[in-house]
Amino acid sequence: MFQGILWGTIAASATLLGALVALFIKMPKRVMGMIMALGAGALIGATSYELLEEALEISGFIEIAIGFFGGAILFTLLDRFLSKQGGQRKKRISYSDDKKTNRKSGEKGTGLRMFIGTVMDTLPESAMIGMSIGRGNVVSLALVVSIFISNFPEGFSSTDSLKKYGYRTRLIIFLWLAVVLFSALSAAGGVLLTTAPNSIKAILSAFAGGAIIAMISTAMMPEAYKQGGAVVGIVTTFGLFLALFLHWI
Repeated sequence: MFQGILWGTIAASATLLGALVALFIKMPKRVMGMIMALGAGALIGATSYELLEEALEISGFIEIAIGFFGGAILFTLLDRFLSKQGGQRKKRISYSDDKKTNRKSGEKGTGLRMFIGTVMDTLPESAMIGMSIGRGNVVSLALVVSIFISNFPEGFSSTDSLKKYGYRTRLIIFLWLAVVLFSALSAAGGVLLTTAPNSIKAILSAFAGGAIIAMISTAMMPEAYKQGGAVVGIVTTFGLFLALFLHWI
């Protein structure tokens, strides 16, 4: 369980790092788009090589289908709900300094909804780390690195929105510290889940994978292309190959 807490904290700390960069450093949009593309490719690889492949080894195809499509559907429904509530920009990187535009685009609570949308991704990812440790008492390096890379732009973009809607720096840092804490606990819970029947573990792994693929398709890749341009295709490919290399070693 200690390993789960440790690695869950390390992976989730990328959101805090992204938040600190957003608060104190202005990073070029193109760079952020490439980072997001790299994280998307790495997550696709980790989902394929770590989650679905290992789920198939311990259970049947039906369980995987139930979990995979269930995760994608649930994420889509929750994301649509947040969009209607004003959270449609929860993963977008905004560099506009037009305060009038910010006021018209939503009230102060919109930034918090963006934050909640990011948390929806971070906690299940941490649980996956715990499950990977529980399966073999060794952390999946590919999974940790992939999640770390993808968490950075999420923390950056969410913080950028919170800052624009008037949240104080101290409060923003406190919120992300809370996310790191709960992510560590989520990873510890993932370790405990490994005592469940193989069919349940397979469904949970596939469920997380489906949610991640849906998140990548609807949020990460469109925004990566918008910010980084056509070159993000190559960067995404590199991220996928990185996940394959980490899985191989």
